Amino acid sequence: MQTLLNPAKKYPILDDIVLLLARIALGVILIAHGWQKFNEWTLAGTSAAFVDMGIPAPRVTSAIAASAELVGGVLVLIGLLTPVVAILNVLVQLAAFALVHVQAGLFIENGGYELVLALAAGLLLLAVRGAGKFSIDALLPGSPYRNNATDRVAEEELVSAR
Repeated sequence: MQTLLNPAKKYPILDDIVLLLARIALGVILIAHGWQKFNEWTLAGTSAAFVDMGIPAPRVTSAIAASAELVGGVLVLIGLLTPVVAILNVLVQLAAFALVHVQAGLFIENGGYELVLALAAGLLLLAVRGAGKFSIDALLPGSPYRNNATDRVAEEELVSAR
């Protein structure tokens, strides 16, 4: 029963595979939306749309949203600074939820909040769990995903080189 309720406990690699797949999906979606704001709509067009939606400081907020999505999407995809970037994009999604989508209801076909809610939920999971073993974050010193034995060997080599 324990395996059924928590399969990653028995097969820890599942945790890292799922984190990788989540990062790929969320990263691609964020990149697409950021690219759309920069390339298809342009920042001027995005800013004009933000004016129509009543979003404060539309020139600034459109640039922040577009940059957070495009650059943040790339960083989520490769797994670099994942918790920080995920939280930044959660804030962007929460702003979109509160300022634009909540009054339209749940369904995206009516301009609703289902996409921003799903993105925020997935990004929150990445913010709390981290990027997983298959990420650039895992290569950084102090990463919980690094092999502690490898870290100790590297530290010993540094000490002996002095």
